[in-house]
Amino acid sequence: MARLHTIYRTLFALLLLGIVAIVCASLGNWQLDRAAQRIAIKHAIDSGRNSPPLHIEPNTPPQALTPWRPASAHGVWRHEFTVLLENRNYQGRPGYWVATPLMLDPATAVLVLRGWLPRPASIEQPLPPIPTPNAEQTITGELLSRVPRLFELSGATQLPAHLPDPANTLPRVQNLGLDAYAAATGLKFIPAVLAQTADAAQAQDTASTPLLREWPEPSLDADKNKGYALQWFSFAAIAAIAWLVIAWRALRRRH
Repeated sequence: MARLHTIYRTLFALLLLGIVAIVCASLGNWQLDRAAQRIAIKHAIDSGRNSPPLHIEPNTPPQALTPWRPASAHGVWRHEFTVLLENRNYQGRPGYWVATPLMLDPATAVLVLRGWLPRPASIEQPLPPIPTPNAEQTITGELLSRVPRLFELSGATQLPAHLPDPANTLPRVQNLGLDAYAAATGLKFIPAVLAQTADAAQAQDTASTPLLREWPEPSLDADKNKGYALQWFSFAAIAAIAWLVIAWRALRRRH
């Protein structure tokens, strides 16, 4: 009976160590994949920012709308379709991103992230005034493939079915997709988003707008993921060595 109990303990230890080795090796490979993704994102950002500036036109081909490429657009704002994106913090301060369509021609628009607006300390306080120029504007910035998304809970505020909404003149949503926004506004959007960095008025007077335009970037620290991968592979190696030692001792006892 004692010998049978020892065999069971040995088999359990071998099974447990095998599982630990496989799991740790899988986590190490996952960290290497994350490092490769961050390296690819860095290359995409460098490639986009090193591309020649693009002036967006209604007939600009989609293949020219490279993410992170410097770009400009000329048109008229449609302020009645402005939307606030919630939970967009800046240096630890809560606030919103202001998103407004810029009409390139009577039928085509580009969605512009105009900047960050601080959230009032209490709901009784009004929002800082958002500039609403009506004249034609020339906007410069960087292209994005879409509005950056945040994790969304099931109870998050949704975009109204139709804009403008008489009951809510400044809708606030967690995330904003171009397809849903086009359906709500009835506008045709080019398949990209322009993260604004400057406009003509701001070039003359940096205090002309309360909107801050320091946009967050993806985390690009691939070395951290490589370090985590090395740790997981080390744990997998330790578990594998322990497995071999126990198996070798079990074989010696059997002989």
